[in-house]
Amino acid sequence: MTLIFLMVCIILFFTFKKLYIRTSTMAVVMTLGIVTQGVLLNYFGIQFFQHIFGKILSIINLSLWFAFILSFIIASLDGKFKDIHYSNLINRFGIGTWVAGTSINGILFYKQFFQWGFISVIIAVINIVLWIIYIGISVKTFLEISRTKSYRNVHGILLLTTVSTQSIVLLLNNVFKDLPVIINLALLLIGFCFYLVCVFLIIYRYIQSSWSIESDWNNTNCILHGALSISGIACLVTGLISIDTIRLIWRAALIIFITVESIEIYRLFKRIQHYGFKKAIFIYDVTQWSRVFTFAMFYTLTSLIHTHLFIGSIVIDTILNAGVWVVLILLMFELMLCFSDFIKATKQSSRQISKENKVSSPF
Repeated sequence: MTLIFLMVCIILFFTFKKLYIRTSTMAVVMTLGIVTQGVLLNYFGIQFFQHIFGKILSIINLSLWFAFILSFIIASLDGKFKDIHYSNLINRFGIGTWVAGTSINGILFYKQFFQWGFISVIIAVINIVLWIIYIGISVKTFLEISRTKSYRNVHGILLLTTVSTQSIVLLLNNVFKDLPVIINLALLLIGFCFYLVCVFLIIYRYIQSSWSIESDWNNTNCILHGALSISGIACLVTGLISIDTIRLIWRAALIIFITVESIEIYRLFKRIQHYGFKKAIFIYDVTQWSRVFTFAMFYTLTSLIHTHLFIGSIVIDTILNAGVWVVLILLMFELMLCFSDFIKATKQSSRQISKENKVSSPF
């Protein structure tokens, strides 16, 4: 009853406050889901996942997921959906977080409440439709970027096309047994094709344009290794890809991880020099969730490779022993920033309601 009460409170808060969230805010759900289902489950074991603490985390994530869906519905009913989620060319790719977040929650629901497995089947079917719509929007947007030569604005958010596609692979293989090989293979290929296209566009942007690492290197660029990590997990789950190929995917993800995060460390120092310590580190942005998500996804891939393929090394052992705490520290830090920003934005929203009878977005 306590868990149901918590779920209802979160949903009612978003409903009555009429909060318009940003398109990529579902990344919060993606992150909490993969930390619960991927990092904590693989580190602490199935006992943790089935214990009350694991169920509480799952309920919180499911509640946030449903509350965010209500926010999108409210924006639609108020005629603000297009302005918030579709008008900006690059922002459209953020809809991929809706697909990936729904996939992760479908898996969580199936594993935590397997007696109601039919609900996960419904979620999967709805998510397939959402994914098809999203891919259609993404292809259209890729063509618009090419036609208008808007390469200057692209960044790692494009890779949500790959993340969303591979998340569908994971959802379907968890909910449905004996999924046809042709479906798995087609989805895997689509995901990898999107990855190659997106990587090309991102590299082209930074090669062709002058840019500053302080302001032009986006948080979402860490999805360069996150998208490859979830692709590796999808390959493992389907069982269609050879062990040697999966090893190559993990090694490629490791190299990209080291490269991107080295750039991130350098960027951090440059931002501290340019903006000062507080503005460089303690400013919340929804795109920062992509870092926690990608770290958790890489940890999960490494853990699954170690468990399923019995591959061990100093690097893998270090990642498995230290990585979980890095992910949890990043998660706690991000939750602190998010909560602080949420309280501030809610107060501003309340003041604005009393003056103009309008609601501003807290995200």
